Amino acid sequence: MDFIIELGRYMADHSSELVSLTIEHILMVLYAIGLALIVGIPLGILAAKVEKLAPLILSLVNILQLIPSIAMLAILLLYFGLGTQTVVIGLFFYSLLPIVRNTYVGVKEVDESVTEAGKGIGMTPLQLLVKIQLPLSIPFLMAGLRVAAVIAVAVATIAPYIGGGGLGRQIVSGINLQNDIYLYAGAIPAAALAIIADLILGLVEKKTKKRFAN
Repeated sequence: MDFIIELGRYMADHSSELVSLTIEHILMVLYAIGLALIVGIPLGILAAKVEKLAPLILSLVNILQLIPSIAMLAILLLYFGLGTQTVVIGLFFYSLLPIVRNTYVGVKEVDESVTEAGKGIGMTPLQLLVKIQLPLSIPFLMAGLRVAAVIAVAVATIAPYIGGGGLGRQIVSGINLQNDIYLYAGAIPAAALAIIADLILGLVEKKTKKRFAN
């Protein structure tokens, strides 16, 4: 009980600093997710449209996901140096797999009869993609985005090891100083961010599923 009171007092006294670190954390995640959407959606579409490329594209993003986060950031550190930029690139790589895979699955899962109907009224392949296949794949994409966001929030906590910021600074300070108060003051907001992101994107995912089911 005393620990909780002490933790609450510390977080209240350092609220401005914690808010600043939280905003920094969110921005790193948003930049990485934005890049992953820009790159991942076209890659997912390409994999769905060109079957010969699908195994190569999916294998590459799978390999990126399998590399331990510390190892990934250490490798990127050699090429990009210390700083937030390197963290964002690492988070981008980790966010690619769920977005690419779910875009691929979403486009492939579109009912063939719907596609044939579009062809029947004279739609071009691009029109089929933009007006039918992509809209119908949005629920799958949202599911991928939800997973990517939670992963990015979690991985971003190790950013300070390569010169990045965010809530990881508070966590790393707690580890280095062996101070539970510092550690939990960073870990609790980070966990809350992951839960909030999952809940919000989960609600959006459900709404998109209902919309396209009707």
